[in-house]
Amino acid sequence: MAVHGRPTLRDLFDDSPTPHIAHPPRTHHRHFYVATDGSYRSDGGGLGAVIEAHDGTRVARLSLSDAPPDNNVAEYRALHLGLDVLAARTPPGSRVGVLVDHDDLAANVNHAVLAAGDPEWERTHPVSVPSRSEFHWRGIRARIGDFDELRAARIDGRANPAHPLANAPEQYAHVNHRSDRCVIPTLGDGPGRLEGADGTGTEIPPPSRTERRAGD
Repeated sequence: MAVHGRPTLRDLFDDSPTPHIAHPPRTHHRHFYVATDGSYRSDGGGLGAVIEAHDGTRVARLSLSDAPPDNNVAEYRALHLGLDVLAARTPPGSRVGVLVDHDDLAANVNHAVLAAGDPEWERTHPVSVPSRSEFHWRGIRARIGDFDELRAARIDGRANPAHPLANAPEQYAHVNHRSDRCVIPTLGDGPGRLEGADGTGTEIPPPSRTERRAGD
């Protein structure tokens, strides 16, 4: 469950702007939330990610050393990593809230979500991706399609729980060795159900029986 005194990712998401996308009250009906951050230093950097279910139950934390060429690339790498891990731990039909402290990245993610539903949006709001982030941006866009719904919120870097994981990977390396968890939230009419967009429950199999594409 959530740690006492620490705001859940859901709380942070609900209190933060979601560029390009209106933020109605129902946006807190996410099944999972992922916060990511990337750091750059001349002597190396790091990637951090925190994943929680809607009730604050922690699914995973990651803190990895990295050597990005700049801070922008680090942010895109971190989100690519976080979405990869999230996709491997969540059942089909999941709704996801993304939290990043990078304005353009949050805007680009929401742009990609809107463009997927309306090709005209992409032509009127072109995306500019930082140099050397193109590969990770393609990975992020591919992962967006793995979820039923996704939107990104821009949070203050001082409140980002992934920030210390990215900035001090040598201190947080132990979090990478904890057992993997796959938590299925109960938001529908009974255990093992995810609430559909129309408010109805959708039956899902246990994580071990879900079908995922090979190589993901």
